[in-house]
Amino acid sequence: MTADSSPPPPSPGSALPAGSRVALAGASGLIGSALARSLERDGHTVVRLVRRPPRGPGEVRWDPAGGSVDTAGLAGCAAVVNLAAAGVGSRRWTESYKRLIRDSRVRGTTTLARAAAALDEPPRVFVNGSAMGYYGDTGDRAVDETAPPGEGFLPSVCVEWEAAADPAREAGIRTVLARTGLVVARGGGAWGRLFPLFRSGLGGRMGSGRQYWSYISLHDEVAALRFALDTGSLSGPVNLTAPNPLTNAEITRAMGRVLHRPALVPTPEALLRVALGEMAGDILVSQRVLPAKLLDAGFHFAFPGIEEALRAALRPAD
Repeated sequence: MTADSSPPPPSPGSALPAGSRVALAGASGLIGSALARSLERDGHTVVRLVRRPPRGPGEVRWDPAGGSVDTAGLAGCAAVVNLAAAGVGSRRWTESYKRLIRDSRVRGTTTLARAAAALDEPPRVFVNGSAMGYYGDTGDRAVDETAPPGEGFLPSVCVEWEAAADPAREAGIRTVLARTGLVVARGGGAWGRLFPLFRSGLGGRMGSGRQYWSYISLHDEVAALRFALDTGSLSGPVNLTAPNPLTNAEITRAMGRVLHRPALVPTPEALLRVALGEMAGDILVSQRVLPAKLLDAGFHFAFPGIEEALRAALRPAD
């Protein structure tokens, strides 16, 4: 089993009949591409939303910034999944890039939620990306989906991002807000940068190392999204994080063990803030987030521990 391979076991209250059409925005990203592969392996048809002219019947044109989508291409879709958004860690947070982070999430979600609600036969389920950044800095306090939003830029973005899905929810479409943690994967995200650093022997704790990192393997991220699609009892915010969040120091020690490299080079908080600016707060903040709804609904994590997740990410793909 690889980090982005097989889907989770079948669950009760299935929302996706065999051979369903699933509209997917963000299909070229780390999570979206893995989700598309998983759905297609199970015989579903993935309709990819693209910003360029479509190259075939499996693509639908949309313009998230302009608020338009080819609704004819969404007809017959049993589910709509929106994972499209500008990367939080892709660039330094200038004021213009912060606007892009917010607008790409809010405008894209609004566009798809309104389009889904307006269909003659709306989809059974609308799954929209969100992030554990909703909670802000939780310190040592563990939080689940009942916790209020935190303070700061990312929590405020997440609040608007989730609210933008309201047109789908108000139209009676089961709406899931997937609050994703730090995805452990070799090919992108935070770990796409960490693996090369640690392999070179330059890895170590960041700041004090006492901040909690709530992670999830790419395999479990895809499996949880599939579970959300298939489980009729799930709606509203759902935390997609492993059940045992660890501190940054614990995770970096695990990285050293798995990669057989020393993890002795700490990065001081002051240096992170100089190098990354405001974005450094996203690394130094402590977020101890628990997947209460997934666990209560019977979801099984294939890689709940950090060393398991790391080893799964490093295995060759099928």
